Amino acid sequence: MSSKPGVLEPLRVRVRRFQFIVGLGFLSLVLGAMLSVSLVLRLHSRVNALPSDFLRIPVAVVLEDLWVLAVLPALCYGAARIVALRTWTTAVGAAVSGGVFVVALNFVRDGMDGLTTGWSFASGLRIVAFVGGILLSARAIRAGRAAAERGSAAAQEKAAARKSEYDEFLKAAEAAGERLEQREGGAAAEAPAPSGSAPVGDSAATQGTASAATSTVESEGNSSSSGDVPKTPAA
Repeated sequence: MSSKPGVLEPLRVRVRRFQFIVGLGFLSLVLGAMLSVSLVLRLHSRVNALPSDFLRIPVAVVLEDLWVLAVLPALCYGAARIVALRTWTTAVGAAVSGGVFVVALNFVRDGMDGLTTGWSFASGLRIVAFVGGILLSARAIRAGRAAAERGSAAAQEKAAARKSEYDEFLKAAEAAGERLEQREGGAAAEAPAPSGSAPVGDSAATQGTASAATSTVESEGNSSSSGDVPKTPAA
């Protein structure tokens, strides 16, 4: 049972990668369609005012294929800054997925005749724009990965600088603690003796006073004892 997750894990990774690539192409198509419609509505009169079809058709193709020429490279660059993407697999897969959606929409709108007929100079320009979008997307992925690597290297340098600052701060704190301990030890060595232990001179004076008092008491005792002895008369 424990070997099944290990066997299926590469397949799950591939499925997730495929879903991500397809979603990237579909998202670029939706955003690009919105951008193209807004630009066509604003530039319609100016495009029609161009003097020749050789100018109007390329401009129209570029406006129509903004999803692969501008939006898809931008999304690939942003995704490569976050996720490690394969260059050509992601670029080709996303562009093909978006192109499949475009072909499906044209088939639903015009049927099979829309796919087999109507090939002209504009169709060739659309193919060129599609290939150019793939190349731009691959270049954007490389640029995004390079930017991500530079950001990672800068983050590592900042982390190393912070670590060195922390080490210096720790060394300074340890040195300050050692100096404080040395000061406390010197102050304890220079402190006076406790009040319970009297000085040597005071003890000697106390012993002298006590001995003098003892000798006085003994002399008084001797004198009193000599006075108490009865005197015998001479014979």
